[in-house]
Amino acid sequence: MKSLRYLNKYLIKYKWLLIWGTVFVSLSNLFYVFMPIIAKESLDEIIALAKNKDVERNLWLLAFQIAGIYMLFAAIKGVFLFFTRQTIIKASRFIEYDLKNEIYQKYQDLSYSFYRKNQTGDLINRISEDVSHVRMYLGPGIMYGVNLFIMFLLVIPAMWYYSPMLSLYALAPLPIMSYLIYKVSATMNAQSAEVQKKQSDISTFVQEAFSGINIIKTYSREKHKADEFGVAAENYKVANLKLALTNGLFMPTILFLIGLSNTITIYAGINLIEAGEITEGVVLSFIFYINMLTWPMASLGWVTSLIQRAEASQSRINNFLEEQESLFVDGEESIESIDKIEFKNVNYQFPNSSTATLKNLNFSIPKGSKTGIVGRTGTGKSTIVNLIFRHLDPSSGHVLVNGIPLPQLQIKSYRKMIGAVPQEVFLFSDTIGNNIRFGLPEDTPDEAILDAAKFAHVHHNIEEFEDQYDTILGERGINLSGGQKQRISLARAVIKKPDLLIFDDSLSAVDTETEEVILNNIKTKLASVTTLIVSHRLSSVLDCDQILVLENGQIAESGRHEELLNLKGIYAEMYEKQLVEE
Repeated sequence: MKSLRYLNKYLIKYKWLLIWGTVFVSLSNLFYVFMPIIAKESLDEIIALAKNKDVERNLWLLAFQIAGIYMLFAAIKGVFLFFTRQTIIKASRFIEYDLKNEIYQKYQDLSYSFYRKNQTGDLINRISEDVSHVRMYLGPGIMYGVNLFIMFLLVIPAMWYYSPMLSLYALAPLPIMSYLIYKVSATMNAQSAEVQKKQSDISTFVQEAFSGINIIKTYSREKHKADEFGVAAENYKVANLKLALTNGLFMPTILFLIGLSNTITIYAGINLIEAGEITEGVVLSFIFYINMLTWPMASLGWVTSLIQRAEASQSRINNFLEEQESLFVDGEESIESIDKIEFKNVNYQFPNSSTATLKNLNFSIPKGSKTGIVGRTGTGKSTIVNLIFRHLDPSSGHVLVNGIPLPQLQIKSYRKMIGAVPQEVFLFSDTIGNNIRFGLPEDTPDEAILDAAKFAHVHHNIEEFEDQYDTILGERGINLSGGQKQRISLARAVIKKPDLLIFDDSLSAVDTETEEVILNNIKTKLASVTTLIVSHRLSSVLDCDQILVLENGQIAESGRHEELLNLKGIYAEMYEKQLVEE
């Protein structure tokens, strides 16, 4: 249970609920344990009354007395059982809530590189299935485990008090039971881990299939994907059946051993009665006690399975929560504005890549300037953007903001000064208005939203919808065109009134006329805002103060549009080709 030690901080946090739950379990079992004593005394009295002529009247009186006491004890036991569930089970729900929030916060803190190497389905599975398995251990697992422990503490002394010899006979199968539990636990642990892995595989497959459903339908690969899902589901089924088989064989064995205890108790009890060592009532109470242990002992296998599943799940959660990255460590320096961004001897190479994406980059972006970055596909344009955002850290060299290395800055406050229009636009399943005001307070004036939409030249498109800015978008904005999504993303960036505005090839889906309107708005209305435009369309960077031309991860050329044309190099060649295409 090494991995489950991580949960100790939550057990301490909700210790009073767990302590009161243990008290209620003890009180509930205490009244339960008195019932066999009542049965013993009743049977002994019935046998004594059998010798009395007034037996019928006395038996009726005794029956009413016994029934009344049983009903009273059962009611009291039920009340304490209710309080048990309202404490231990409630604590498990609180811990589940806290753990999910902790995992989600970790998701928010981890960097871009983490999500490049981990599958979405697996991450979803950790916050859903894995946490659910942990909760089952914290709730029913602890409750039934404590119940079994308390029951043994109360029942075995009571049995020993009436007959030590009969107790030894009745409890003889327990060592065998303990050995079976010990041997099966390791198997359950391995099988539970395998089940969780197969569950993650299914989650990843389904998430990817839903995201790429248009491609699947376009290429008529529904049958192929269905077959692949069938293989993943079959693997999950086989792993689950193996675990079910282990549980299935375990439980009947436990029940058989308890039945064997009953048989031994009755046989040994009769011999002890004949020897005059105990009464018939003692044998009856022992049968009651053994059957009282039936469910706790039978549940032992189930609780063991819960613990093994929780161990496997918490181990996966711990591996994720203990993930350490340089980007995860936030700096302490704060800045009031972004005055200058500078790259000094910056190199970057993706993990598992044999070649560097960026090589010895040196350039600066002064405040209020407009910088363009162009180049062929795969030359590292988007990597520069990710370095500025600190989604990535350089392999060597430094990215400086106001002369301060990025790792020393408070990253969240720094990012709030940046407005970004990413290459891959993402819109949430919310209203258009809320997508534009994303990142700002909910009471952001509607006028600001309208102004941002007009700036992005998308206001007239939004007005065509029946609900206009209250229109609910489908997943990833599926009910919008590519150009409309890009322009809403632009409105979301400019409404922040950022110090730095970044366009990462984000005007590729708009027509030339719309692009010209947007660029003119940037030139006239955002003249004082530092702007970085990354694009493969040279028309987007014609008016930039400086244009950087990337080739093989290096700056091959730099200058203004006219200067680069006069060089008759890479930029001039790209420009001529795009003129011909137009």
